[in-house]
Amino acid sequence: MSDTGAIHLFVRGRVQGVFFRASTQKTAEGLGLTGWVRNCSDGSVEIHAEGDKKKLEELIAWCRQGPPMASVTDIDQDWIEPEGLHSFDVR
Repeated sequence: MSDTGAIHLFVRGRVQGVFFRASTQKTAEGLGLTGWVRNCSDGSVEIHAEGDKKKLEELIAWCRQGPPMASVTDIDQDWIEPEGLHSFDVR
């Protein structure tokens, strides 16, 4: 079994306008993950991250709290195949 993987998340709650995307990028880069984060029109934040599965679990745990001004109410998460991305971008 591989130690690398990828996750696709939709984070809901008060997650836009509270530095969620920038904080996600900083957290993901600190964990050595690649991927992207973007705001969605429904008010959620969408995240695609890939890398070490333990580090991905740490990112998921961080997303449950988010940055200080965020209020996360729900996270939809799917484990998917990595795309081989090389950076973590805010879209």
